[in-house]
Amino acid sequence: MKTALIFGSSGLIGNELLNIIVKNNSYNHIKLFVRSVLKNNNSKVEIIQTDFTNLKKHKDSIVGNECFFCIGTTKKNTPDMDEYRKVEYNIPIDVAKIAKSNSVETFVYVSSLGANSNSSSFYLKNKGQVEEELNNLNFPNLAVIRPSILLGKRKEYRLGESIGKYVMRKLSFIFLGNLKKYKPIQAQYVAKAMVIIAKKKQQNFFFESDQLEEISKTI
Repeated sequence: MKTALIFGSSGLIGNELLNIIVKNNSYNHIKLFVRSVLKNNNSKVEIIQTDFTNLKKHKDSIVGNECFFCIGTTKKNTPDMDEYRKVEYNIPIDVAKIAKSNSVETFVYVSSLGANSNSSSFYLKNKGQVEEELNNLNFPNLAVIRPSILLGKRKEYRLGESIGKYVMRKLSFIFLGNLKKYKPIQAQYVAKAMVIIAKKKQQNFFFESDQLEEISKTI
């Protein structure tokens, strides 16, 4: 039986991930690291109210078998660039370092399609830099998840993303061959693939969007 650590359980992917792991008999304990206390009726789930500005105080709680990191933000929600950097770069690296020091074997990080430390896009550059830092930590099992535009019901409305989804759906017929990874993907497929990848401890490091959909359908 395993303990799963989930950061970002209120987001689109994180919420799907939680629903999947709760029903998975391989896990007997699920720790959710959240800013605000949530209502919980499941005995497998432990809610840990987290001070993300001082993660070291939670070191004794960041202990388990598999750590799933799904936290992310947008410029709309976090317009201050320093705060944006903290959310997109500092928090995942701090969590990963603590997890590694506590011998957490598996770390699964939700990055983004096109992540690159040399990108001109601040968002993609941050994601790429986190990927490189995670690789340097030498987890026994590290998976970098790179989904395309996500499909699913968000708690908040994002105009730009909605437009992108519409356009991408209309152009879905062109996503063949090397372009398959750009096709929009259901958040539930991403979450399911993450659980499968963590279980199988595959040797791959990066998982592009089209690979995630294929993996999600293997079971």
